[in-house]
Amino acid sequence: MEMDIIVKLVIAAFLGSLIGLEREIHKKPGGLRTHALVCMGSTLFTVVSLGFSGPNVDSSRIAAGIVTGIGFLAAGMIIKTDAKKVYGFTTAAELWVLAAIGISVGIGFYAAAAVTTLVVLVILDPLKKFEGVFNKKKR
Repeated sequence: MEMDIIVKLVIAAFLGSLIGLEREIHKKPGGLRTHALVCMGSTLFTVVSLGFSGPNVDSSRIAAGIVTGIGFLAAGMIIKTDAKKVYGFTTAAELWVLAAIGISVGIGFYAAAAVTTLVVLVILDPLKKFEGVFNKKKR
């Protein structure tokens, strides 16, 4: 039982690190360690919540709490400058998805977590390049 939890935590830390590495390489807020910790924390909260039992226990409340907590953390990533520019929306959004990846690992949906990680990486890098080309054509 405990070994299963350890494996889930390692998988979550790995998947979070992959996304965090991409953010680190592109010098975006919330790098490698932040992403690994968010994903791993979401996994551990999920695993712990599944361990509660009883007639009045609703383990889904923990997942709802994770989503709310990540919302506060993600809000801290959004920065407004004096030039009326806002930065950090993408990082905030992917932290939100990262929590979902962690929850997925926690309940054993490994394939969904891995595929979501890959899709996030595609959205963050190759899709950003396409977005830049599209925005140049719009101007």
